[in-house]
Amino acid sequence: MAVNRVTPMGDTQDPFAAPGSWFGSLRWVRWVKNHWLWPILALAAFVRFYDLTAAAIWGDEGSSLLLARYSLSEIWKHAAFDVHPPLYFMLLHGWIELFGDGILAIRCLSALAGIAAVGMGVWLVDRLATRRAAFIAGLLLALLPTAVRYSQEVRMYALLGVLLLAASVALVYWIRRPQRHRYLLYYALLMSAAFYTHYFAVLAALCHWLYLIAIRVQRGYRFGHIQRGNWWLANLAIVVLYLPWLPNLLDLMQHMEQLKAGGDVGWEPAVTLSSLPSMIWSWLIQDDGETLPLLIFAALPLALLALAVVAVMRDRSVSRGSILLALYTGMPLLLVFVVSFITPVFIERYLTAYALGLPMLAALAIDRLYSQARLLALAALVALIGVELVGVNNNATVDSNDQLDRVVNYVNQHFLPGDRIVTSDMLWYLSYVYYDRTGAKVRLYTPPTTSGQSTQPNQYGFGALVTGDVYLDSLAELPSAGRVWLVGSVDGPEEFSPLPATWQVSAETHAGGVKARLFVPKATGG
Repeated sequence: MAVNRVTPMGDTQDPFAAPGSWFGSLRWVRWVKNHWLWPILALAAFVRFYDLTAAAIWGDEGSSLLLARYSLSEIWKHAAFDVHPPLYFMLLHGWIELFGDGILAIRCLSALAGIAAVGMGVWLVDRLATRRAAFIAGLLLALLPTAVRYSQEVRMYALLGVLLLAASVALVYWIRRPQRHRYLLYYALLMSAAFYTHYFAVLAALCHWLYLIAIRVQRGYRFGHIQRGNWWLANLAIVVLYLPWLPNLLDLMQHMEQLKAGGDVGWEPAVTLSSLPSMIWSWLIQDDGETLPLLIFAALPLALLALAVVAVMRDRSVSRGSILLALYTGMPLLLVFVVSFITPVFIERYLTAYALGLPMLAALAIDRLYSQARLLALAALVALIGVELVGVNNNATVDSNDQLDRVVNYVNQHFLPGDRIVTSDMLWYLSYVYYDRTGAKVRLYTPPTTSGQSTQPNQYGFGALVTGDVYLDSLAELPSAGRVWLVGSVDGPEEFSPLPATWQVSAETHAGGVKARLFVPKATGG
């Protein structure tokens, strides 16, 4: 059944027309070459590369870099004990081999993935609606603060976003031309890559299944794609491709207590009813919004919900693509929120890939409002851009002179042969070793509890990246005559207590919430 659509620009397009090959399509190349996509991608690149190196590497990024230093076979082994699958770390390993491990180089991988995600989002909306909707989606995606933030970190979240959007594009192409089996092949490969990138990829797969169910039972034209054997085969292929990793996942699930003991999971704060609107605010302004007046705090999430309703209710296409975007955005958000009342996992970065659906859904609504309520549509667009610009500005307010690397560089400059360096916390350790240039073995202070129980991390989580000789249970184990650098938090109680009575502070520096103190033996009288 072919259904023509007329865009506001006057083109008549057949949404079921053969789109050409997935990659290297001449039609796509011509469209990109002569299209407004380039300014959108340039904007996305500008906000992602701006201040890309201003913030110092933090603990999670440091863990990525430590894992990426291993060979590919060792990455597979060590990632099996981590809380994330191995694909991103393998790609990072190859990236470092090509471009080095400078902070600009390593963060470029995520920045480029984030830019590609914007392009994929534009492509998806262009397939689901009008070019005007695609332009609006591109503009809002380029400025989406949570996407900008995690396109500037040495982590897998930007990569997950582009993989899931690309898989959604493949799904839409297959729905329109189900006899073209190559689209399901691309879908299976992209979703398999997503599963090997982050465990939350399963939420996107669930959204895709629910979408196929929705268009199967809708009134009027019904799509029976969910009943097609090649759909089931494609999903079986995903399972088969994932089987090599499945034992590692099952083992990890059986050792959740070890992960909690090491602080790799279980640290997430408990959720409340306000956590849901707070997540929306975090996506858009990089602040939980809980200090705002209640009326304003509730208004933005409700306004976005209203836009989602408009996008779905005014969708006259037979494939109801707005349902796909509504599910992609809303279902993971709500499901993870509900699950977090049992096991807290309601963390912004885990859901950033699904936040990408919010600008696309809003773009569909604004586009559909435009023909009947132009002022309202323009007001909604301007308001959303304004809110996003607040978030982009919040992302960019990083004082590069108040970062951990300043502390490490100070130690590097004043280090003498024989000096010892001890950090107080695993996250500080993971960050510190990236910047360390002394050649000394940086130690991690792990004093036993008052009951004598060891505080050394186990083999799961971050502990999988650290060898046993890094841990230091007592400062008394250090040579009494040597100089020692203690690196810990600026605020809070003394983390290295008790300090040896024979030590005295010789130098101190602090930045980024971290302080480094140089201790030397006290001079003896005589």
